[in-house]
Amino acid sequence: MRIGIVCYPTYGGSGVLATELGKALADKGHMVHFITYQQPVRLNAFHANIYYHEVQVPTYPLFDFPPYESALSSTMVDVILNQKLDLLHVHYAIPHASTAYMAQQIVAKQGRYIPFITTLHGTDITLVGKDKTYAPVVTFSINESDAITAVSENLREETFKYFPIEKDISVIYNFVDTARFARRDLPHFRRAIAPNNEKILLHVSNFRKVKRVPDVVKVFKQVRDAMPAKLLLVGDGPDRPTIECLCRDLGICEDVRFVGKQEQLEDVMSISDLFVLPSEYESFGLAALEAMASQVPVISSNAGGLPEINIDGVTGFSSPVGDVDQMAAHAIRVLEDENLLARLRKGALEQAARFHIDNIIPQYEALYDAVLQQALVKS
Repeated sequence: MRIGIVCYPTYGGSGVLATELGKALADKGHMVHFITYQQPVRLNAFHANIYYHEVQVPTYPLFDFPPYESALSSTMVDVILNQKLDLLHVHYAIPHASTAYMAQQIVAKQGRYIPFITTLHGTDITLVGKDKTYAPVVTFSINESDAITAVSENLREETFKYFPIEKDISVIYNFVDTARFARRDLPHFRRAIAPNNEKILLHVSNFRKVKRVPDVVKVFKQVRDAMPAKLLLVGDGPDRPTIECLCRDLGICEDVRFVGKQEQLEDVMSISDLFVLPSEYESFGLAALEAMASQVPVISSNAGGLPEINIDGVTGFSSPVGDVDQMAAHAIRVLEDENLLARLRKGALEQAARFHIDNIIPQYEALYDAVLQQALVKS
């Protein structure tokens, strides 16, 4: 198949999932064309079956805001026609579903029907999509999709709850390459972070309000008061200044390390003891799944789709959103009990295996085949 993938090229879960999906499809012999405004962060190696098409957005004094959607639709049309794509797979509803619909209509005028699949990832539905400014367009473009998928049962339910969706939504979970994230012994790296064999807590996100990163710091403060510990904060975003101030106020700066955005998380996961994710909402929690593949138990909130991957008492522990004291108590309990930590590590790895990439990619391929069969009728 010749597949066009449209996504945000950033460190967020939707862009990571879309990129890893494209790479896996390319490994299976499909021709994959990424269409976005810059090269996706995880598209970091040459592959004979992968192509990248940059969306060029011209600037004119007439426009206060560059018309990205129009440029994206035009680029889609160009790639569809010149690369003879079979279908489009767009990730994150805004603005990719609506621009795919526009490209589909333009190509139809030239006698071709190009189906498009929309994958919903989370805040495109639960936050941005519910804004009345965008809701009509989001609803229309999702309903016009040839197929719709969501990355968790919770996100599927939330979509039906807030939008008048007229079609079924298939749940195809996010996935992980368990071989890539297999835990490795990295004593020199661990010693550089924790020279006195302190426990290492880890958080990975884009530091937005919904991630509740200050709660991570507050949990860590209680853990550090109970035992020697270090905290690794991976990522960056608008809340970073607030988090840095909080670390100074709590007097824990020497034990907190901001390591910035990291494309390859395998090594960081391998030296960590606990992963902390206290988010206000997560449609899935891909970073938590990658941690599990590295045998790192998860301390999380029970928001959104997190209970679908972080099984309380099996892969880690979950708590109500904002319950810092309970999260800290769980973390301390795990880190003080080596037998419990070993059991949770085993449970985390077994849970990650359920979401192995080899189990998920065939589900997308089957969906592509079904959509193409339907498209033959419409052609």
